[in-house]
Amino acid sequence: MVEESKDTINKRKYNKIVNNPVMEDYALRYAPKTFRKWSEGTVGIAALGGIAYLADFAIGGSLIVSYGFSNAFYGILIAGLIIFLTGIPIAYYAAKYNVDMDLLTRGAGFGYLGSTITSIIYASFTFIYFSLEGSVMAQAISLYFNIPIRIAYLISALVIIPLVIYGITFLSKFQLYTQPLWFILMFAPLVIILNKSPHSLVTWVNFGGEAGSPVFNPLYTGLAAGVVLSLIAQIGEQVDYLRFMPEKRKQNSKKWIFWVMIAGPGWVILGVIKELYGSFLAANVASQVGFEKATEPIYQLLFAFDNVFNIGFIALTIATLVIVLSQLKINVTNAYSGSLSWSNFFSRTLHIHPGRVIWLFLNVAIGLTLMELGVFYILNEILGFYSNVAIAWIGAITSDLVINKKILKISPDFIEFKRGHLYNINPVGFIPMILASIISIMAFFNIFGPIAQAFSPFISLTIAFALTPLIAILTKGKYYIARTSNINSLREKCVLCRYEYEKEDLLYCPFYNGTVCSLCCTLEKQCHEICKKGSIHFNQSLRIKINNRSEKL
Repeated sequence: MVEESKDTINKRKYNKIVNNPVMEDYALRYAPKTFRKWSEGTVGIAALGGIAYLADFAIGGSLIVSYGFSNAFYGILIAGLIIFLTGIPIAYYAAKYNVDMDLLTRGAGFGYLGSTITSIIYASFTFIYFSLEGSVMAQAISLYFNIPIRIAYLISALVIIPLVIYGITFLSKFQLYTQPLWFILMFAPLVIILNKSPHSLVTWVNFGGEAGSPVFNPLYTGLAAGVVLSLIAQIGEQVDYLRFMPEKRKQNSKKWIFWVMIAGPGWVILGVIKELYGSFLAANVASQVGFEKATEPIYQLLFAFDNVFNIGFIALTIATLVIVLSQLKINVTNAYSGSLSWSNFFSRTLHIHPGRVIWLFLNVAIGLTLMELGVFYILNEILGFYSNVAIAWIGAITSDLVINKKILKISPDFIEFKRGHLYNINPVGFIPMILASIISIMAFFNIFGPIAQAFSPFISLTIAFALTPLIAILTKGKYYIARTSNINSLREKCVLCRYEYEKEDLLYCPFYNGTVCSLCCTLEKQCHEICKKGSIHFNQSLRIKINNRSEKL
């Protein structure tokens, strides 16, 4: 046990937010068995609750307006299939080892610091979509209450904060209780429209949009798929819930796999349905409100509920209710996941962790700024660009989990996330992601011609997926694990913060000559990572510092 003194070996103190597991939700840690007290179904339904978002409606409407029916339709289906397949191994490993997307990335070919860049990619996903979803809610609030759109933006952002502070404990209940009402309000109008106006399907499939024709065009289909592929990072938000899955046992194996698949990659099935639904509504309302407003979910749903109630005020009220409920359900997830990602980024780069809640405010502030800048109205451009980077990241992880772990068996068959056990950079995933991103972004900006531009996300996926096993073979997998340390007891106290943790969250530290938790290891500034072989030259002054600490234990 470390003695109390003026030396840096004193007990590390965390603020009250960090020490509160209800608010902190193990933001930088493995989710322990003692905290994972929900059933498979409860976690799965909570994870699916965030899929209520209406950006899918906006995306579907924007694609059919820009590229016509056939190109939007096939682009959505192709992207949906890719998102589903890449999400399967990610959801499985995250649920099995109870880690979030950042911790999973560390152990799946990127290394401890190599995954910092993916934390920024993921954080970007959360605040881009926070701004898009917030814009949709603001449009409804502005129209219904007749207030300026900028005030509506502010309301849409700030209302999220109190809902997210208490993390998964509150969010699981919120998503569970609001899901039935949302489902009924969302899909009942479609049944009524198809019953009352069967010709609406003809309007949909013959809609040419700005392209002027509903006919299939490979380049337009590629561009449409690229926009949808920006949603590939949504699996990270699903994982933020799935990490709280109970342990997979023989008795619950079928139920466990069912909910992991449904709430993991299965989110995209509902996503594709909503994108097609949004394109259907946009095609039918465009003649009434014009192309630009046809992409806004408030006008799409106003058209839908007009067919149900035939009374303008009631239709507007119900449409606004559906939008506000939907956007609350998704933006609490965007804000929550963003707070986790920023926590991971700053803890590694600055060795500080004031608590997940602090970074929640940062994520909301960035999202609000993008709303005020009008990000919604350049949706295709923003998402088309972002998809090139997101798919490079996901492609590299998927390749490592499927090929390197299961087929080649070069990568360890478990997920290691602790700083003291990882190399800072693992070239296996890091290099393919960087190269794939650079080349596909160049293609996106038409450097290699219109065909490459249309299919830039597919270029990104191909490069990342193919290079990952190649580099693993060339490096013989030696950059996955820097060292190991055995923790024999099931639970043990950290010698720095003095709190007790499960063994999966602990490691031996030679600098303090004792067991430390993964967070104390992350925040340590003075050890210079002496635990990793070859990571530092042992000079005389450092030897003295280590010996002094050893004598105090």
